[in-house]
Amino acid sequence: MESDGLGEAGAVCFPGPARPPSDPGDGAEVAVGALYQASAVSLIRLAYVILGDRPSAEDVVQEAFCSLYRRWDRLADTDSALYYVRSSVLNGCRSALRSRAARRRRVAYELPTVSAEAVVLSGQEREEVIRAVGRLPFRQREVLVLRFYLDLSDEQIARVMGIRQSTVRSTAHRGLEAVSRALKETS
Repeated sequence: MESDGLGEAGAVCFPGPARPPSDPGDGAEVAVGALYQASAVSLIRLAYVILGDRPSAEDVVQEAFCSLYRRWDRLADTDSALYYVRSSVLNGCRSALRSRAARRRRVAYELPTVSAEAVVLSGQEREEVIRAVGRLPFRQREVLVLRFYLDLSDEQIARVMGIRQSTVRSTAHRGLEAVSRALKETS
């Protein structure tokens, strides 16, 4: 270790080939470090092409090399380390793409925006509609809420409820007729 004139706090130790390995982990550190120097840029490019996102590509490659380092002692053939890392990068990319797809599939709950119908329905009218919908059978009420509150299509409602689209349409029709009759009776 050489002094750089900054005192003890500024001293830096650079491990290099002149330093003999002191424990079995040093061999892995040197070998993985050399492999990283030789192939990291091309692996990041590979991951970038697959993911289209540089930070994610760098993360995937970094995780692949960390995994290689952790498993170095169990690697049967150290000559196959590049293949191991390359496979790890591809698997990491697949995982990242699956995670992105899962996040996109999640339905984020959003408060409904104020619609023209909501503006027209004022206090008393709104309460009458809510009471009329509340008196509906459960399935009709659920279909109407999914259609008009969450603005789901018949296909989405059918998937959520586990029924056919034709059942969704007929249930919505019967529910709307019942609400309409109930509102005519009160006015």
